[in-house]
Amino acid sequence: MLRRIYGIETEYGVTFSLRGQRRLSPDEVSRFLFRKVVAWGRSSNVFLENGCRLYLDVGSHPEYATAECDNLGDVVAQDKAGESILRELVGYAQQQLGEEGIRGDIYLFKNNTDSSGNSYGCHENYCIERIDDLTRLEQVFIPFLISRQIFTGAGKVVNNVRGTAYSMSQRAEHIWESISSATTRSRPIINTRDEPHADPEKYRRLHVIVGDSNMSEFATYLKVGTAAVVLAMIEDKTTVLRDYSMASPINALRDISYDLWSKEPVKLANGRDLTALEIQEDLCERAESFLQSHQLPSDQVHAVKLWREVIEQYRSDPMLLADRVDWIAKLQIIERERERNGVDLSHPKIALIDLLYHDTNYERGLYYRRQAKGHVRRVVTDDEIATATHTPPSTTRAHMRGTFIQAAKKWRRDYTVDWVHLKLNDEMQRTVLLKDPFKSSDERFQKLLLSLERHN
Repeated sequence: MLRRIYGIETEYGVTFSLRGQRRLSPDEVSRFLFRKVVAWGRSSNVFLENGCRLYLDVGSHPEYATAECDNLGDVVAQDKAGESILRELVGYAQQQLGEEGIRGDIYLFKNNTDSSGNSYGCHENYCIERIDDLTRLEQVFIPFLISRQIFTGAGKVVNNVRGTAYSMSQRAEHIWESISSATTRSRPIINTRDEPHADPEKYRRLHVIVGDSNMSEFATYLKVGTAAVVLAMIEDKTTVLRDYSMASPINALRDISYDLWSKEPVKLANGRDLTALEIQEDLCERAESFLQSHQLPSDQVHAVKLWREVIEQYRSDPMLLADRVDWIAKLQIIERERERNGVDLSHPKIALIDLLYHDTNYERGLYYRRQAKGHVRRVVTDDEIATATHTPPSTTRAHMRGTFIQAAKKWRRDYTVDWVHLKLNDEMQRTVLLKDPFKSSDERFQKLLLSLERHN
């Protein structure tokens, strides 16, 4: 599969405080946050006009799942549109709280851990060919995911029995298995629950749980783009790939997270030792060869080019990746604070930096302060993000879902949608089943749209 469908699900952290003192529980804040959502769709679980899904997840975490995308620009814009939509909800909730005389500020964080040590996720979804033998995924894709932290990690100051240390990944400490059908109690790198949201005879949805939430547009672009290319190589049975299976994948995940400069090798199941950088270099080299004989989409070709640039820069001077890689950008801010005030890594000021980097508020958020100064490399524009808040991707199934929702609202018709169904809740209960995520329109959908207009 060369053209591929992908999407990102992001859970957000939310809190409400006045002068540093928490005043409402996350559950109470989220109820205010979702008042407007309930008004939109009579539920706290809705699909929006841009084809995305917005809902309240376990633990009172707002969750935004992008619509199906088949190009990297769309997935980045859709991901950032999620931040924009939730910022609007925060503004609305803040107004409601003020009217009820409740003083304080809502904070919405795009991160993966809270102060109590709980973790919430950023899950990637990739449409792959229907395969039952997961051997190549275990040998190649899982080692790729474990070692890609060097450019996808969001960074985290970790306090544990070993003391205080900085790690590349926020999720590394919270993953316990390589492959599993679980998602919470025993979080795996890849979730195998077979829920394709498409024709089950043709497709499988690969559900990746190990990733961090990225503030960096560049990191999101590279994270999804490189994964898509690696999956294309895995699906192509003629492509020879090395077996990178690790002797202890979960230990390797954690060890690499603390090995910021990729100095320490991890042991492979075959007895060899490779560093995270060496694994990424080898896979990138094979991807470059793969491009010579396969016609991949231009954005994936571009992702491989950026992959090579990041690897070379990481090898020569990793701190110069602060404009592209979240964990390095955050580390740069932390190190400047430590030098300026002579504080150690466990100081409360450092903990505050660690958190505020992920604040989605444009004025408070440290990432967005850097962006305002032109210190981050962008891949989409503000206009493209604004468009993505109300317009679905035009080249996938999401186009039909978003267009149907827009039309149903325009004509004030009662409807129900999910990832694969469009339904009019009238006396005829007309339903269109969308089993092909690659199709952006078909005859049945057009008839359903016409029926909306004729009824009025």
